[in-house]
Amino acid sequence: MGRLDFEVIKEKITRKSKRANTASEKPARDAVELTLMSYNTQHCLNYRTRKIDYQMVADTIKKCGADIVGLQEIRNKSDAEGYDAQAKIIAHKLGFYYYFAEAIRFSGKNPYGNALLSRYPIISAETILIPDPKFKIYPGYYETRCILKAKIDVKGAILNVLVTHLGLNPNEHRKGVRTILSNLEKKNCVLIGDFNMKPHNKKLRPIKERLYDTAEKFSAPKLSFPSDNPKHKIDYIFTSRDLKILSADIPPIVSSDHRPHIATLEF
Repeated sequence: MGRLDFEVIKEKITRKSKRANTASEKPARDAVELTLMSYNTQHCLNYRTRKIDYQMVADTIKKCGADIVGLQEIRNKSDAEGYDAQAKIIAHKLGFYYYFAEAIRFSGKNPYGNALLSRYPIISAETILIPDPKFKIYPGYYETRCILKAKIDVKGAILNVLVTHLGLNPNEHRKGVRTILSNLEKKNCVLIGDFNMKPHNKKLRPIKERLYDTAEKFSAPKLSFPSDNPKHKIDYIFTSRDLKILSADIPPIVSSDHRPHIATLEF
């Protein structure tokens, strides 16, 4: 069966759930190993050839063995050159479900934001805009950002997933962290993204107080940007503390300008 977007899948899952509820007993659910991935794709630009390369993105995801992927810097379809339904194209190459979360339209017409790819059905998803700072008091580039919030059915258990890409300036960081904190679920929750903040940034502290930073599973410190000679760690995977994290890594893959961040958990 071909995989479609989450809205079509949701209808099918609902019908299955109704049939399941008629059974007098439910079989026990075995734990599932899930590999999460955060991957800033730079709109699917191959870091070496400087051309849009959807197969490269799909191959990187396969190489990492990812089941659930949070993508940043993703375009959606418009009339402009290079604006394709990127999440849909990659999802179809993988046989995954997908959802695109629009943060902004460049030139008023070219959609850009985050995306979620999943081996398992996405049963609901929404786009939450992060409020822009009232004043642009820093000299850096400002851009409207968003959070993708979704629920994924992993063999009968619901995983809450948030994907984001925060801005470059401190007042954007503060707005982003506040919006994230107001949307976290208490259990079975993962937060994936490019935060544009280094690990010791104080603005990350409220998130680290609520969630577990999977980088604590690294065997040694690892950096994610730029991919060919990384000098900074700005990509993260956080989880609620009820989840069991088995491992985490930033593999030395040069495909986009960021290296992928992966973490494997038991769910």
